[in-house]
Amino acid sequence: MKFEPIIIVTGEPNSIFSEIFFKSLQKIKIKKPIILFSSYDLLNLQMKKLDYKINIKVLDYQKIRQYKLDNKSINLIDIEYNSNKVFDKISKKSNKFITETFNLAFKLIKKEKIKSFINGPISKKSFLDSKYLGITEYISDYFNKKKICMLIYNKELSVCPVTTHLPLKLVTKEINKNNITQKVILINDFYKKKFGYKPKIAILGLNPHCESVHKLNEDDKIIRPTINNLKKRFNVFGPFSADTIFLKNNRKNFDVIVGMYHDQVLAPYKALYEYDAINITLGLPFDRISPDHGPNERMLGMNISNPLSLIKAIQFLDKH
Repeated sequence: MKFEPIIIVTGEPNSIFSEIFFKSLQKIKIKKPIILFSSYDLLNLQMKKLDYKINIKVLDYQKIRQYKLDNKSINLIDIEYNSNKVFDKISKKSNKFITETFNLAFKLIKKEKIKSFINGPISKKSFLDSKYLGITEYISDYFNKKKICMLIYNKELSVCPVTTHLPLKLVTKEINKNNITQKVILINDFYKKKFGYKPKIAILGLNPHCESVHKLNEDDKIIRPTINNLKKRFNVFGPFSADTIFLKNNRKNFDVIVGMYHDQVLAPYKALYEYDAINITLGLPFDRISPDHGPNERMLGMNISNPLSLIKAIQFLDKH
């Protein structure tokens, strides 16, 4: 019998993730069983606070294949979380719990060769400190994968930043032929594997209007020659100016827009699609997706958060 669960780690316990998770289970039918890594006590507290009712089935981690799993209950790997509060302020107090949920989920993924993984949002400041730029790098380091790519995906249009959560003053140091090429290869392989075609990829310049008065113009010296080289193997075009590529008549010509830094593509993209997108990490030995938003501490317990991004993440893994 095939064992194809979707593994979900809640991430930061003091976030809106439990709310959008409960809402997702109510709104959609899911074929693949979900296995959640979280705290039994905490989930119960949060369900009462948010007025949701669903049974919780605690699983024995060592006997995971012996269960007949469905999504009529929450299939839970219970991890201790010491707090009497339903929601608390985000702080380093949660780090031990977050680390244990990730580590145990990763061990199960390795042992059972599981291909579907979702993590809830975490606070980079509290959990990652300065060791990792983001949770994407945290996960890829665990699995010893250096060539990775952040793809913010919607079936209509996706975006990818060559650099992720770098301060702007450090971006130019990471703009080079290898980094751009690596992203294009991973994106092309993903689209061919999942959808059966080579995507049309627009690559943006770094500077406004792809011009610079500085003696080193990255657009002419690095980006344009890299694109010309990539054109031999891939459907790549550019460099394009970032201030016009997202206009309707421009973006409709492409499947993916690759930018040089995070907000160059994420800011206009979220203005267009809001929660109708998912964050996929390419280059891992499994499909890793996270909802395209953060912990949203200011909306804790209000029961007004939009679950659409998590719903899209679950549906993508349920289908592919």
